[in-house]
Amino acid sequence: MNKKDIADIKKQFKVDNDLMKIKDIFTVYIMKESSDIYHHQSTPFELLEQEQQELFMMNFKKVLTGQLDQKLFELKFQRDVENSSQLILHQGILTNDTEEWKAHMLQMVEKMLKDKQYEMDIVVTFIKGEYLKPTKRNSGETEESVRDKVYSHSFILGSINKTQDPKKELLFDYVAKEFKYNFVVDPVINLKAPIGGFLFPCFTDHVADVNHVLYAAEKPYELDYHFVEKVLNAEDAMTAEDDKIVFEEIVKDVAGDQINTSTLSNVYEEIHRVVVENEEEDVPKLDYRDVEQVLKSSGIENIDPEKVESAFKKIIDDEKFELKATSILPKYESKSIKIKTKVANITVSPQDLRYMRQVHINGKLCLMIELEENTMIEGFEMIPEVLFQKAEEQDEEE
Repeated sequence: MNKKDIADIKKQFKVDNDLMKIKDIFTVYIMKESSDIYHHQSTPFELLEQEQQELFMMNFKKVLTGQLDQKLFELKFQRDVENSSQLILHQGILTNDTEEWKAHMLQMVEKMLKDKQYEMDIVVTFIKGEYLKPTKRNSGETEESVRDKVYSHSFILGSINKTQDPKKELLFDYVAKEFKYNFVVDPVINLKAPIGGFLFPCFTDHVADVNHVLYAAEKPYELDYHFVEKVLNAEDAMTAEDDKIVFEEIVKDVAGDQINTSTLSNVYEEIHRVVVENEEEDVPKLDYRDVEQVLKSSGIENIDPEKVESAFKKIIDDEKFELKATSILPKYESKSIKIKTKVANITVSPQDLRYMRQVHINGKLCLMIELEENTMIEGFEMIPEVLFQKAEEQDEEE
């Protein structure tokens, strides 16, 4: 799935939307002490009160919120797995029997509880629904007529939510004119911040892909590998951060771990150019040949395909691996490259690296920034100093 596919389905999660038909909602309460199922219930979604429906719709949107390869990951199912989750979920979509649907979802919960101890009571929510997407409107067709022609996608979405202890509060009773201690024993289910979830199957250009599942992590780059491997039976994911680290290690292996700021700026500009030139593609990728071309165009000498291919195999054990260009590239318009020193930390945009130099002045290692105008700090204009010039004059006199 690309970000447009995710956005399309996400925006349909709203009450009274005829393009999103949620059939059943199945909730399971799990106790932290015993990792046992304490309670479960299945209800037709339309029978919930509107306030409940709105709370759940918000929760489902939260599951699908986040950047691809940071918080959302399209994962491929493992092959030849006993009691495969791919088969369980597929059977859950195909069945029209509520008891069978519940049984399939309880199988997923059993996988969650195997060899896993949760730190708090959790509630797992499954929904089975149908997402309808109108076809593109041709000339002469009205919006109403287009809605008569739709792509229909059946899906299962799972959401994992933690519980919170209720607040102890002091209330004032207006009628009795007295203060009262209020304590509610019922735990609160936090639907605003799911700690995990998934969508099955994935959808790309209106086509269902049952070989992939969209996994949602609680926090960016922090995957629950037990859930990914043992519950979803999916292959490991490469995060955007992983891609960036792999690229850096490949460059170090090919060109050495020392590089000047001008060349580094050229590297980022070349990758940015690749992204811009392939903006119609969702995720432009770089194989070893592309990386070779990027490094050559950036001014790094003695680069050849065999050397880069060997680095791919050495770093990631796969010379055919493709790096996502958008993962390697810092957000180009934001100051997102960090320069760390013992004296101070600085962040700059990739394109501004060309104005920075590491130089020796009077025996001291300095970071020099070329400026086009005087610098402003907290509203004050800095006065140009001639400290180094005076020092050079003293050296000349001596």
